[in-house]
Amino acid sequence: MTGQYTVELGAGADAAADRIGGKGVGLLALARTGSSVPPGFVVTVDGFEALLAAPDLRRGIAEVLGKLDPFDPAGMENSSSEIRRLVCGSPMPFPVAEAVADAYGTLCAGAGHDVPVAVRSSATAEDLPDASFAGQHDTLLWVIGTRAVLDAVQRCWSSLWTARALGYRAAQGVPEAGAAMAVIVQQMVDARTAGVAMTVNPSDGDPSKIVIEACWGLGEPLLSGEMNPDHYVVDKVLLSPVRTRVAAKPRELVAAPDKRSLLRRPIDGDRLYAPCLNPDEVVKIARLAKEAERQYGRPLEIEWAVARDSAASESLQVLQCRAETVWSKRSQRSPVVPPESGAAGIANTLLGL
Repeated sequence: MTGQYTVELGAGADAAADRIGGKGVGLLALARTGSSVPPGFVVTVDGFEALLAAPDLRRGIAEVLGKLDPFDPAGMENSSSEIRRLVCGSPMPFPVAEAVADAYGTLCAGAGHDVPVAVRSSATAEDLPDASFAGQHDTLLWVIGTRAVLDAVQRCWSSLWTARALGYRAAQGVPEAGAAMAVIVQQMVDARTAGVAMTVNPSDGDPSKIVIEACWGLGEPLLSGEMNPDHYVVDKVLLSPVRTRVAAKPRELVAAPDKRSLLRRPIDGDRLYAPCLNPDEVVKIARLAKEAERQYGRPLEIEWAVARDSAASESLQVLQCRAETVWSKRSQRSPVVPPESGAAGIANTLLGL
């Protein structure tokens, strides 16, 4: 279902980044290439702007931002809390709430029950090629039920003004005026293993390598730095692993037995030191990352999950895709050939100098 306030995460859907944010556009692009993307929808920027159309809310946010001092950390936290309270305390416009409820109902219809979803930000200034807002905004996991989804969407909107995001925008020179947020609502993957794949080696910027990090269960403990992951380095051309480091993984984040919430449970026995990906899975993830990079034309960071009970052909799911922004921002230096060298003319021709 696609309309003014929601866009389905399907292979046939299309929308501009100024409506669904960078993450939303990335997921739609991957769906069109045939990658397995969990079903869901994006609450468009139109919904966010409909909320902010309330004069009292807009005025209240402007007053807080007008007093903001980016060099006062305590004041930033207080300002953030005040804005988030205003946003979460404002009623969601009925047409927006109706569209979100209908989209969630459609998502649940096939399952015959309320399905757990992840609700995460897709801000219009987020995951730009030259500035990543990773970790600045909220992600809520295993949200179940229409009311809970509506509340989570509103909380995600409010996270546009976390102290981290306010400080980051100030540091990056991103203006507050025009900042907006879409929200992705995506069916949760009951993951056996999850992690990230980076199409440039983050330790040295080597673009010929793909680095994969993985943990048991959902990927949140890895992304938050709570535990050391398994680490795989793969040759991008040959798609062959060149280095593997298996870490002790003492716990995992998984669905509770009643499937209504999440729990952290200890890992012991053989699984504590066992690799959480087999060699074929490592290659499959690397191939997916390589194809995604080719599609985007720039280095990427991809979040993925291997579903616990899915068929082998559908087990690998793409959860997020964003531009890599550390090594990509560093200028590539051309080799310097001394003028007296007889190879100078040839080198200069090849390098376009």
